[in-house]
Amino acid sequence: MQPKDTFFSRKQTINCRGELIDLSEPKVMGILNVTTDSFYDGGKYNSDLEIMKQLNRMLSEGCDILDIGAYSSRPGAKDVSSDKELSRLLSVLDLVRKDFPDIIISVDTFRSEVAKKVIKEFNVNIINDISAGDLDDKMHEVVADLNVPYIMMHMKGVPRNMQQDPQYTNVVKEIISYFSIKLEKLNLMGLNDVILDPGFGFGKTVDHNYQLLKHLDDFKIFELPLLVGVSRKSIINKVLEIKPDEALNGTSVLNTFALLGGANILRVHDVKEAKETIKLSKKFLSAKVDNWYD
Repeated sequence: MQPKDTFFSRKQTINCRGELIDLSEPKVMGILNVTTDSFYDGGKYNSDLEIMKQLNRMLSEGCDILDIGAYSSRPGAKDVSSDKELSRLLSVLDLVRKDFPDIIISVDTFRSEVAKKVIKEFNVNIINDISAGDLDDKMHEVVADLNVPYIMMHMKGVPRNMQQDPQYTNVVKEIISYFSIKLEKLNLMGLNDVILDPGFGFGKTVDHNYQLLKHLDDFKIFELPLLVGVSRKSIINKVLEIKPDEALNGTSVLNTFALLGGANILRVHDVKEAKETIKLSKKFLSAKVDNWYD
C-alpha cells in the first residue's frame, strides 16, 4: 500500500522578507506569551530574565518560528487596550531582536495598527491573526501592503463569548467555506503567502475540534500550508479530565494526528517534544515494507 499524499511529499514555501522558508518538512512554532492571564503560561514571563531564559530554551530545542503574543485570547479573557498590547510587544521585541536579529518572529495580534508597527520597527516576519481580519477590517490591507506571510485563523465569535454553546451544521464544511471567501479577497489584494489555521478551541466544542482534526486532510483543497495549535488545550484536558500542566503527552498524541493529516506548522508550548513528534511521524510515513505474503 502506498502512503497517503502528505506534507512530506509536497513542497511548500513562504517568503519571509526575501528568505524562502521550506514547509515541506513541518516546522515548530514556539509560543511566548507575555500576558498575565493566558490559559497555560500567563504571567510566567514577566521579566527580561525569564523571557530570555525561555527563548534560549526553545531555540536550543529547535524552535523554527517564535510566536509572541501580548493579548490573551483564552475563553472569557478580558480585553486589553492596543496601547497596552503594543507596550508589551515592543519591549519584548526590542529585547529579542538585540540578541537574535535573524530569528523568524510571528506576532499574534488581530489589530492592524499593532501589526504595522511591529513589522516596520522590528522586522516581524509573520502576522498571526486569530480573527482572519474580522476584528479589524484594515488588517488584510496592512499585511498585503507590507507583504508579510499571514496566518489566518477561524474563530466563531470573540474570545469572551466564543465558547458559549457554539453551533455548526457541518463544522468542516463551514470553515472551508469561510476560508474560501477570505482567500478570494486576499488573492485579489495580491497576498499569496497565507497559512490556514482551523482554530482549535476557538468557538468549537470538543466534538467539533475532533471532527476538524479527523478531517484536516480536507483543507488540502486550498493547497496552502496548515498550522495546528492544540498545545495543552481543552481538546485534550476535557477528554482526559486533567489540567493544562498535565497535558504534554496528550499534546504529542494530537500533534501526531495533525501531522498525519497534513499539518505544516505545529504551534506549541513544548518545542523539544514537538520536534520529536515530527521526526517520528516522518519516519513512520516514509517506512517501506515488502509484502509479507509474496
